[in-house]
Amino acid sequence: MFSRKIRVEYESNGERKPCELKWLDSFSMRNFTNDAVFDDTLPVSDGLMEIGVRVPVDALRSAMEDWLRRKSYIGKQDRLVVTEDSGQGSLTTDH
Repeated sequence: MFSRKIRVEYESNGERKPCELKWLDSFSMRNFTNDAVFDDTLPVSDGLMEIGVRVPVDALRSAMEDWLRRKSYIGKQDRLVVTEDSGQGSLTTDH
């Protein structure tokens, strides 16, 4: 079910830092989007998650960024960077 591994970091003042496990867990446990596709997320450690094949990475990044801002974990000027390990290099989705 959790066949994909992703790195979840935030960029603040030009510096990238991993999102804390408690932040990732907060999103996964209290998913405010009411979208069942995000049920297929499993926080592993700071900055690392495993996700199911149905989870759209861009939508996940957007929903997580919104959640982290609402919880004041990241600032309005910060951005979330999600990098997926595709097995053949990395795919970065940062907007």
